[in-house]
Amino acid sequence: MNSISVPESDPTVTPTPAEYLARAVALATDNVRNAGGPFGAIVVAPDGQVFEGVNRVTANLDPSAHAEVTAIRAACQGLGTFDLSGAVLYSSCEPCPMCLATSLWARVDRVYFAADRDDAADAGFDDAVFYRYFEGGPEDRRMMPVAQERLDPEQRVAPFAEWQHNAARIDY
Repeated sequence: MNSISVPESDPTVTPTPAEYLARAVALATDNVRNAGGPFGAIVVAPDGQVFEGVNRVTANLDPSAHAEVTAIRAACQGLGTFDLSGAVLYSSCEPCPMCLATSLWARVDRVYFAADRDDAADAGFDDAVFYRYFEGGPEDRRMMPVAQERLDPEQRVAPFAEWQHNAARIDY
């Protein structure tokens, strides 16, 4: 399990957001030294358990292996749930749209970050095109068009019909 203690000095003292952020920044810095990207994240569960994640995009050849996503995955696996309601995410950098969406899907209550998107762009990580994709108009979505292909209505909704009739489903 990727659970860590922050800080180790006094377990009765709850670290501040700045202390958790400092730990996320330290994780990011160490990760650069270990063939990873300069991003680190920590998820603190409501019970105080701490789970960490670092960027492993190039190391794992996985474009979704951002620090926030890996921390959320570690927390979900460690806690045995996909619902992180009450948890807080601390990230060394402002979450990109994918990481923010993952946080929303995981029901994380709050996100804190240290560096912002402009700091990341200055270091060569310019996600501006992704922000524009979601925030802009049709001209900003030319890089990857998304279009609905019309199938017959019954075929189109077949997976949802099956879901609704599946008594063993787990709602999320």
